[in-house]
Amino acid sequence: MEASTLLGLIAGGITSVGFIPQILKGYRTKKLDDLSYLMLLVLAVGMTLWLIYGIMIDELPVIVANIFGGICTIFLIIMKKMYSLKK
Repeated sequence: MEASTLLGLIAGGITSVGFIPQILKGYRTKKLDDLSYLMLLVLAVGMTLWLIYGIMIDELPVIVANIFGGICTIFLIIMKKMYSLKK
């Protein structure tokens, strides 16, 4: 594996892990009122476009980071919807 690929995977991993504290907090508190649907939607669209770009240029770090980030964003949208329905 090339050094640039490894660096990209590490950078993408660190950036993507940033979603985990928000997911855990939302799960514990069952409150995601402070998260905007618009922000989550913009993130999801942006990550989808980055994923497509990563596939087009065949860059594993871009692909992996945006798949993980996209899954986390979709998970947050689902959690926000579920927890807002329980009120």
